[in-house]
Amino acid sequence: MVFSSLLFLFRFLPVVLLIYYVVPAKLRNLVLLLVSLVFYAWGEPVYVFLMIVSILVSYTGGLLVDHFRRAGEDRKAKVALTAAVAAGLGLLAYFKYANFILRTVNSLSGSSIPLLSLTLPIGISFYTFQTISYVIDVYRGNAAVQKNVISYGAYVTMFPQLIAGPIVQYKTIDAQLRSRTESTQEFADGVNRFMIGLGKKVLLANNAGVLWDSIKVQDPAGIPTLTAWIGIAAYTFQIYYDFSGYSDMAIGLGHMFGFRFLENFEHPYESRSVTEFWRRWHISLGTWFREYVYIPLGGNRKGKWKQIRNIMVVWLLTGIWHGADWNFMLWGVYYGVLLLFEKLLFGKYLEKLPSAVQHVYTMFSVMIGWFIFSFNEITGKMGYLKAMFVPAAGFLSKESIYLLYSNAVLMVCLILGSTELPKKLAKRLLRRAEGSSVLTLVLRIGFYLGVFLLSVAYLVGASYNPFLYFRF
Repeated sequence: MVFSSLLFLFRFLPVVLLIYYVVPAKLRNLVLLLVSLVFYAWGEPVYVFLMIVSILVSYTGGLLVDHFRRAGEDRKAKVALTAAVAAGLGLLAYFKYANFILRTVNSLSGSSIPLLSLTLPIGISFYTFQTISYVIDVYRGNAAVQKNVISYGAYVTMFPQLIAGPIVQYKTIDAQLRSRTESTQEFADGVNRFMIGLGKKVLLANNAGVLWDSIKVQDPAGIPTLTAWIGIAAYTFQIYYDFSGYSDMAIGLGHMFGFRFLENFEHPYESRSVTEFWRRWHISLGTWFREYVYIPLGGNRKGKWKQIRNIMVVWLLTGIWHGADWNFMLWGVYYGVLLLFEKLLFGKYLEKLPSAVQHVYTMFSVMIGWFIFSFNEITGKMGYLKAMFVPAAGFLSKESIYLLYSNAVLMVCLILGSTELPKKLAKRLLRRAEGSSVLTLVLRIGFYLGVFLLSVAYLVGASYNPFLYFRF
């Protein structure tokens, strides 16, 4: 079940909201836990038990760590911490990376070790990082231990952010799990945010994906250079609207249930450097790696060479986190090297260039990154890369012109929608209507209702189209 489905919109969500607001406040965490397990089991009926095991292991680990810390037995607290973290990483490694390792061994050694009959549990990378961060924060004293297993289970399984983030650190919603106040205004804000995310996914990401799919399946040798760039541009916007749309829906759903999740995107395609891009893109993942990997390794405090090592370790792990394939590792290394070049070599020169040049450089770098990210088959990757830079099939063709013409409106919407311009225009429009509360209300309702109805109209005739980050 996905947020952008008629089943979720018109059956699951209304029923869950009704139950949630009917029961007493003290039972709402239990309701969240149960409905989240149902939500997850809808698509992963077997792996719901794996998630329950992960919850119980990290919950017990948190209790033990807290107990030993309070008793002054730091060595035992470290053992409990290590065991809990190892258990979480072990489950993640087995289900996500075991077959990749076996395929690599077979390829290098010429052996034929049979692969395991495994499918990747949806959302395992996200909820594993949440359970690990919880135990670490309890050990560090940055989060109070959660002794109520129901509340802790609700934190891990909370369906708004369970499948594809944002990665919610326990310490950021600890107080909300213990006591929260739902309000009509917060609920309305949540509905509005959810509709924005739904529109991003259904109206923009899905249509950009159709364009990308129509190009990437072609023989790379016959793709004109302009067509190749149109394709990678479409994928660049597809992954942004797909993932940021999911985050908007997750944050909106959180508001509906009285939770405030931190932002996960801040208009990353407006960035003027790769460094700035990664401050704005998937913020929760960057925060996680900074707090639990980069800083513990020493960050930038132990000299240049160790800083270089730390950055490369973080980015190799970032690539591995995204998927068990070489393209994800290469993608991580690519960004690690780029960030090091900006930090140590040309960052200060980049700042002196015109902002337009900075932006072109950043978007070019990002698009090359998404090219690496999108292909896990080396032959297709090299052929498509050649088409992007060597016009063996010509620079453009009738197809290129047709693609630009037929997708002109979509492209304009994709570009403008990734900036702050729509938000600024909306604020200006509402400011002009301030004298009439009725007009303001009509404009707001008309906009959000229009987005919702258009999205539903698309969904009625659409095939199943899950979020891209589900597979990570």
